[in-house]
Parts: sequence; structure tokens; C-alpha cells
Amino acid sequence: MRVSVQKFMSDLGCFYVLTLEMTGEGNSSAPNSKSAIKGNVIAWHVTANGLGLSFSDSLHIAILASIFSLIIYWLIRDRYRVRNLSGKHVFITGCDTGLGNSLAKWLDKRGFCVIAACATEKGGQELQSCSSPSLKTVNLNLADSSSIARAVGFVTEETAGKGLFGLVCNAEGTAPVAPTDWLRIEDFHSVLDVNLLGLIEITLKLLPLLKKAEGRVVNLINAKGLMAFVGGGYSLSKWGMEAFSDTLRIEMQHFGVKVSVVEHGFFKAGVVNSDITEKYLFRLWNGLTPEIRDSYGEEYFVEYVKAQRSSVRRLCDYDISSVIKCMEHALIAKYPRTRYRAGWDAKFFWLFLSYAPSCLSDMLLRMMFPAPADSGRSVPGVLINV
Repeated sequence: MRVSVQKFMSDLGCFYVLTLEMTGEGNSSAPNSKSAIKGNVIAWHVTANGLGLSFSDSLHIAILASIFSLIIYWLIRDRYRVRNLSGKHVFITGCDTGLGNSLAKWLDKRGFCVIAACATEKGGQELQSCSSPSLKTVNLNLADSSSIARAVGFVTEETAGKGLFGLVCNAEGTAPVAPTDWLRIEDFHSVLDVNLLGLIEITLKLLPLLKKAEGRVVNLINAKGLMAFVGGGYSLSKWGMEAFSDTLRIEMQHFGVKVSVVEHGFFKAGVVNSDITEKYLFRLWNGLTPEIRDSYGEEYFVEYVKAQRSSVRRLCDYDISSVIKCMEHALIAKYPRTRYRAGWDAKFFWLFLSYAPSCLSDMLLRMMFPAPADSGRSVPGVLINV
């Protein structure tokens, strides 16, 4: 980036033009390999014979012009793309179904050498059957260190000394979503071992390849990373992913590795099937001690299951294209953003709740779920049947 200041005299006064210029590789569709972005910020001090504006008015105009210029500068800068993407290797976890599966197919069509990690052999075979020969699959269990080591070895062989351009962490452990005192420590391990510890382990082992290619890391984080509102390890794992991504971004920028977070809302392709969720709830409920079950009451359990169904129906979006676009931009943009938000609920509802006073956010969340029998409020949450 280059900054220059020019001075001009006119009847209106003395004008100062601040020019911000950035020269770098442009979009691959541009005719020239180099292009420039310029933004001019105009400020002036008006003499007594000019318009008669005070210095404070001139300063306000200069500030507004500066803000406007920087916005334009950012919008143009955001459009820059990495050139020569064909043949670059990208490793994606959680590709059996959902977001990871869709991203793997999309990047494969764009010419990337995709290495897709699947939890099952069936998932890998189905993905390969509808992709090009350049897409490779590998079995991966993020809760198993030996499985992670085998996957890292496979990626190292496939990249053949070129390094890894992209790591997309999308895999999620299946976690029961229920009141905290319904859960056992094993229920926390089942999700933390995959969503957080597994993600950290595979990232650490792939960092040498990422540094070699000056690649980028993209971590998908559900809206529960913005706001913890249910029991279990899911929200804990997402908050941990946020913290790990932030520290990794700061440390790896010295090596040319860029780290982005995609905070997405609830999508039909990205949530656990409602039947599986209800099976977890029934298992947990049947395993409770009589004391805990009595403190909640049978009516609470019925209304809680209903609230889970209702929240999925109200918040889930069937169109996952916005998430795919965010992940793609994080991979191919010359200057990827630190954070992306996909889905109306992530951009507005959960983001608002995360910044709202606790008394307000707690009240809204209480309205979404029923109250235990011992609380003295037997009426179910008013938003359940909306």
C-alpha cells in the first residue's frame, strides 16, 4: 500500500487529497496481471472568503470522506482472487454428507485437488462416484489419534512436497443436547474429542504442509459459538474453536498462513437428524435418577422434545449455498476475511443475542424452552408452538 498527499489551491480554499493506493495481483479474469486500487480522501480548510465553513465542519466532512473511501477500498480489495488455483491441494474433513460433501464437489469442479476425509468407507465411495478422478478420499476418525496420523500421512503423500493450500475443518461429533444435569462426562468427551481436540490435533500435524504452501485454514463454527444456550459439550467445543482459530491466525500470519472462521446458522444439511436427537433425549431421560426426573417432571420432557422440533423447524434453512460461498471465498480470496457469517440467524438473531445484556438474552431463551416442575412455572415456553 502507498499513501500520498497532494495540496491544491482554489477560490474555495485549500484542498488536501489523500490517496490510498494498493498494487497487487488482481482477479484472474482481469486482462492485466497487476491492477491498482485507489481511494481518494478529500479534506480542506476553507478560508474566510470561501464557503465560510468552520474548522470543525471541515473536519467532520474529512472524517466522513475517509470512512467512505475506506469502505470502497475494502469492497474492491475483497474482490481480489488468488491466481493459478488449479492443482492446489485442499483437505476437507466431514465429507460424508452435508456442508463438507457439497464443498468437496464444488471445489473439485473448480479444479482443486481435493482430499476429502470421510467417517465411513460408504461415504467416501459415494463421494468418489460422483466426482472427478483427482478427488481422493481417506477415512478419518478425529477422536482417534492413530486415524489422524494415517490421514496426515495420506495427505503428505498426495501433496508430494507441494504443501497444503487449504485445510477446511467441518467434521462434528454427535452430541446430545439436553439439560446439563442429565449428562455424564462421557457425553462431553464424545463431542469435545472430535469438535475441539481432534481439530487441534490434525491442524497441528498439518501446519508444516500449510506453512510450506502459505495456505489457509477455514474452520466452520455453528452459531452456538456465538451464544451458549443448551447444555452439553457442543457450545463448549465451538467456543474453544473460536479461541484456537484466533490464536492460530495471529501466530501463523508471520508464515503467510491465513486463518478464517465461518460462523453459520442452522442449516438442514448441517444439523443432526431430529430422530437421532430424540433418541439421545430418550436415552438420557430413561437413565436419570428418580430424584432428577421428579425435579423436571414428565410434562417437561414432552415439552422439551417439542421445543427441539420447533426450534429446528423455525431456524433451519434448506439453502446451504451461502455457507459454500463463504468457505469458497476464504479459500480463493487473496485477502480472506477473518470471519464470515452465513444464514439469517447467524447474522442477526444469534449475533444480537451474543451482544445483548444477559437479562434480555436469558429471557428470550427461557421463552423458547419449558420450565422444570420444581421451578414453579409449569407453563411451557411461549415460543415453542409458534
